[in-house]
Amino acid sequence: MEALDEARVLRKVALRLLPFIGLLYFVAYLDRVNVGYAALTMNADIGLSAAAYGAGAGIFFLGYFLFEVPSNLILEKLGARRWIARIMVSWGVLSAGMAFIDSPAAFYVVRFLLGVAEAGFFPGMILYLTYWFPWGERGRIVASFMLAIPISAVIGAPLSTALLDISVLGLAGWRTMFLLEGLPAMVLGVVVFFWMTDKPAVARWLSDAEKAVVQRALDRDHVAAEDGRLHSLRHALSSPRVWKYAFVYFGAVMGSYGLGFWMPQIVKGFGELSNQQTGLITAGPYLVAAIAMVLWGRHADRTGERLWHFILPALLAAAGFLLAALVTDTAWRFAGLALGAIGVNGACSAFWALPTRFLRATAAAGGIALINSVGNLAGYLGPFVMGFLKDRTGAYGAGLIALSTALVASALLAPAWGRRRTLALRPDPV
Repeated sequence: MEALDEARVLRKVALRLLPFIGLLYFVAYLDRVNVGYAALTMNADIGLSAAAYGAGAGIFFLGYFLFEVPSNLILEKLGARRWIARIMVSWGVLSAGMAFIDSPAAFYVVRFLLGVAEAGFFPGMILYLTYWFPWGERGRIVASFMLAIPISAVIGAPLSTALLDISVLGLAGWRTMFLLEGLPAMVLGVVVFFWMTDKPAVARWLSDAEKAVVQRALDRDHVAAEDGRLHSLRHALSSPRVWKYAFVYFGAVMGSYGLGFWMPQIVKGFGELSNQQTGLITAGPYLVAAIAMVLWGRHADRTGERLWHFILPALLAAAGFLLAALVTDTAWRFAGLALGAIGVNGACSAFWALPTRFLRATAAAGGIALINSVGNLAGYLGPFVMGFLKDRTGAYGAGLIALSTALVASALLAPAWGRRRTLALRPDPV
């Protein structure tokens, strides 16, 4: 009876939280990567070479890296409601501000500041989910939350490329796109302040009995494998295990953003495609990736296995990038990019069930932020390497091979977590 009650209550919590925070991440991710669609016309307008574009697109993550850990620690102290509201309003203003850049230098500055403004959002959301859901549910829950990544491409690709052909107030299409796509973040930031609930104990939409059910599930989760947990910030930041997770995540993120920032330009290079055709074709693989993420997350929770649920999609993505790099047939190249999109999204969503198992209290805020910030440095390296090698070789193949290599390295490093730890992470019987 307890298990049935728990399932019902957790389902109620999921229905209340996931659609809303998924919408927040959708807006965040679109504002982060819409520069890839803008590049179809923006680069020529402000004089960006492929290498300069790659560096500017990725410089977002340097600001993100520098302020990620402090931001997540502030979120833990102030609560998600206040801090996420601040993050969203500030990044919305800067994202809309991209409409007014007029030089490579301005491009670099605003992209860097956008990373500073958004620092802490994603790890803050991962931390927030640990306040509400026990570990045995997190494969499905994190995958559902991270659906925002492929959905941002499914919806954002055709929407953004359509806006490239629209002028508002005499602005070029790419400027219109930045201006209009920055507004939702500002509005949602205000909504967050009034709608988001920090923790179960203060949820007015849960009865006292339902709050007790959620707390029992979390307490049971907390005592399982307690010996392996880290509680203090100092222990988390100095833990070799945390740093190992960060380097494993690095390779997956390099593949994700290396593809995300360049796929529209790669696809447009397939032939005489309009901007809107490019957007529609780009969206296809991400639609399949969204479906695969949900099914993969459910399978991970059902089996209790986590390690191979990261390794297999990482290797799938590596194989896809290698295929796209080595073949000349357009259909096969696109198939390789599609496999890459499916694989990197599956790997990134499967990854987060692992570190959230052993990080606790302040260690969770700092450790999750550290893993994400170090991993997201690859968000700078991936686009930069793609642009640098494109300028040197005149093609995208060498860059795709670099992304494939990074994913293989992550897959090879992942088993160093050890079989004993993997088995210890199986969900406890209810």
